[in-house]
Amino acid sequence: MSGPNGDPDISSEDGIINDDDEFGDEEYASINNMLDQINSYLDDLEERNDALNGKLHELLESNRQARLDFRAQLTGSPTQDENHAVEQESSLPSDQNQHEENQ
Repeated sequence: MSGPNGDPDISSEDGIINDDDEFGDEEYASINNMLDQINSYLDDLEERNDALNGKLHELLESNRQARLDFRAQLTGSPTQDENHAVEQESSLPSDQNQHEENQ
């Protein structure tokens, strides 16, 4: 007769393999406790990973904007912020125009 793993020389009746391991409620509770702790640690690790990922994206965006600003300074062209400020100024009526309109 072959054994439980297909070994031809070992049989389960030889007493070598003992599948009579019985766990009590305490052992199951302890295992569940450990699994809960592991799950909690993994959740915390995932939250930290997400926070780091968000900070990395912010840093990359900041770095990209700084490069664009630096490149604009080197070439002498206005940056996006300066373009936006110029657009706002041109859309607002000037003091001279307001003075002329009030008269």
